[in-house]
Amino acid sequence: MTTTHAPSAPLPEVLSQAARRRTFAVISHPDAGKSTLTEALALHARVIGSAGAVHGKAGRRGTVSDWMDMEKARGISITSAALQFEYRDAVVNLLDTPGHADFSEDTYRVLTAVDAAVMLIDAAKGLEAQTMKLFAVCKHRGIPVITVVNKWDRPGKDALELMDEVSERTGLTPTPLTWPVGISGDFRGVLDRRDGSYHRFTRTAGGATIAPEEVLPAAAALAREGDAWTTAVEESELLDATEADHDQERFLAGETTPVIFASAVSNFGVGALLDILVDLAPAPTPRPDAEGAARPVEAPFSAFVFKVQSGMDAAHRDRLAYIRIASGVFERGMVVTHSTTGRPFATKYAQHVFGRDRESVDVAYPGDVVGLVNANALHVGDTLYADAKVTYPPLTTFAPEHFAVVRGKDTAKFKQFRRGIGQLNSEGVAQVLRSDRRGDAAPVLAVVGPMQFEVAVHRMENEFGAPVSIDHLPYTIAVRTDAASAPAVAAARGVEVLQREDGELLALFMDKWDLRTLQQRNPELTLEPMVAAQL
Repeated sequence: MTTTHAPSAPLPEVLSQAARRRTFAVISHPDAGKSTLTEALALHARVIGSAGAVHGKAGRRGTVSDWMDMEKARGISITSAALQFEYRDAVVNLLDTPGHADFSEDTYRVLTAVDAAVMLIDAAKGLEAQTMKLFAVCKHRGIPVITVVNKWDRPGKDALELMDEVSERTGLTPTPLTWPVGISGDFRGVLDRRDGSYHRFTRTAGGATIAPEEVLPAAAALAREGDAWTTAVEESELLDATEADHDQERFLAGETTPVIFASAVSNFGVGALLDILVDLAPAPTPRPDAEGAARPVEAPFSAFVFKVQSGMDAAHRDRLAYIRIASGVFERGMVVTHSTTGRPFATKYAQHVFGRDRESVDVAYPGDVVGLVNANALHVGDTLYADAKVTYPPLTTFAPEHFAVVRGKDTAKFKQFRRGIGQLNSEGVAQVLRSDRRGDAAPVLAVVGPMQFEVAVHRMENEFGAPVSIDHLPYTIAVRTDAASAPAVAAARGVEVLQREDGELLALFMDKWDLRTLQQRNPELTLEPMVAAQL
């Protein structure tokens, strides 16, 4: 019988603490400014002293959320990052996500762990391919979305044109809470549509500190800004005529998206976003378990693993499992049950995460993201619980589209090679496939996007001390098969059957025509499609 440590916090305390939580992800098409906005939000919450761009331009330091060497070198987010801080009376759990489609699985997993999303739209580019896919995923998961039109300090599209684009292409009704004063490229401030006031911004050197903000009444705004203010007021009145005003119930139901205009790099409009998140974003709600029953936030402790990451602490080479607390209270040191194995799991080393920096956490509540250190038994999708058993739905594994054999360059480092490959698999960086024919020294890495190979090669050498070579394979499709069908499938021309680390058998095909031909000729064979990458 497993011994569990029951939470000591009284029921009203759990509910009141959960009500304070705001857990959200920042999402967008690549290069729309996610990491810059993440930094700016932390700056406005006054938990860092200065904000910086990934490349450290203009003397600004690197972002706290992009901590991998590859992220700093390329200026993109390769892995998600968690930041927690307090703002006003709320506890904010902010998750910055990769934008590149090659890392869509990481983004999708993060979206299982949040209660709201902040969608960035580039003012010049509008709704891009990844933007649309992310909107679709949020709709599918019932995640309310707050939209930020970013980079308004640069030349771009017309504001009303952007609102029409959001409405027509996403099906959501945009309900702007702020409206720009000055066209894109001439960002002076915003009209707050809720009270008619003017918030005028003043630039700071490099945008590294909070931009001063002056609040003026309408008459003073007209005197200062003239035609720019008049245009903003007229456009806002047009929005009034189309009923583009915020309605909280419709927002939470996924029918509307509140919109604000901002420049994350200049820190314009970021303070308003923080206030909107605290005021409008939902607190944690009951989460459905694997059986579809909603588990109340005040129920005994439960959480699920949505991310595993190693290499964050170069000095200790530790492994961090990120859990989203779904119910109850977490207390460091409590012994809980690992749903997959039924075994007890001690939570001695628990930490709050702020990018790469961490500090021990003694207590946490529903909505919080906690990092469990050296949790080698935990994998993405696992559930932890206290008292009555609960299991949350497994996280989706996308169908890989790119395949490569990986081999260690130094046979003397096979132990490091095997450990590194196992770690990449457990983190979900790549699916690791094996077969007796290829042997343990030449596993196949299966990924959604080719950039994941670059990450794997980089980490194998720099993190695990095992340089590797990659040989790409000609396959483009993976489907599930079973032990009964595997011999006949493997005998087909141009097909290979390998086993995933979890025991699943995957058949790899060069193209859809080969797959279709085999299915037509042998309808009795098990050839089941996997979930296609949705992002």
